[in-house]
Parts: sequence; C-alpha cells; structure tokens
Amino acid sequence: MSYPPLILLMGPSGCGKSTVGPLLAARIGGVYLEGDDFHPPENKAKMGAGTPLTDADRWPWFENLRAAVYASQVETPDSPVVLSCSALKRKYRDFLLGGYEEGRSRLVYLSGSRDLIADRLSDRVHEYMPSTLLDSQFAALEVPAPDEHAIEMPIGAPPEKLAADIATLLSA
Repeated sequence: MSYPPLILLMGPSGCGKSTVGPLLAARIGGVYLEGDDFHPPENKAKMGAGTPLTDADRWPWFENLRAAVYASQVETPDSPVVLSCSALKRKYRDFLLGGYEEGRSRLVYLSGSRDLIADRLSDRVHEYMPSTLLDSQFAALEVPAPDEHAIEMPIGAPPEKLAADIATLLSA
C-alpha cells in the first residue's frame, strides 16, 4: 500500500495524538515524530507555569518540526512520517504541510468534545501541559475547513482501532 510521505496528526492536548501516532506509524511502516519533543525549553517552561503559548512562541517550534520532518524523510525516504502536533490553527497546518504537492501530505484531525478530553486529561500527568490549558486549546482551535481535506476521526474508539481506521482511510 502507498501512503503520503507526511501525515499530520492534529488536535487539542489530550485528544490522543501521542498514543495513536506511534500505533499508526507502526501500522503503515512509518516513522513517528512526537511534536512535543521539539518544543524549545522556554515553551515547555511557559506551559508548565500554566501560561498558554502565543503565535510568536509557536513559530520556532514549527520550524523545528519542519526540520525534523525533512531530516526524517532524507534518512528514511521510503517511510511515511507521522507527525503529531496540535496544529490548532489553519496557518500552522499550512506551514507544516507547505511544500508538498497535492496528495503528498495528509491531515488527520482527532476530534472530541471538551468534556471528553477534560476527562482524559484529569487522568494524565504531563511533563509541562497542565489540564488548565485545555480551554486555551479549544479557544485557539480552528476546525479544519473542507478545502484542507482532513480525515476527521472522532476519538471515542480505542487507540488501536483509530490507528487501523486511519490507515485504511489513508490507503484509499
């Protein structure tokens, strides 16, 4: 089966990106990049203190992510890259997916209600992303527009099923 070289798995904190992403990458023979691993230290400190990031804070992170994707594609050119990143705004997604010909990248939106995600976050301990920032995540979220051709995947199913369903839709 053939998959796009870049799959951007997006959604607010707590939607399951870091759980579904590695499962999806393993299923499709891809490389997984955890977006959180590429935050500059000052971003982690700011979020850890309960302060939402600004656009100015995010751009160095997005630059790091693009560089990591390209490096991975050079190292493993035959393996698709699954990148998890909140990518809450259209301009962020456009930047991360920019430079790919149509059909050579794919956006997957893990969608869920604020209440469902808040329940998940209440059971999770995260290095620097407190559940108190969830409202800022939903305030910033721009649901993908139809012209972004995103695969919207409601997060109610178990992660293994979500990864399998996404892989099926990506190969179609």
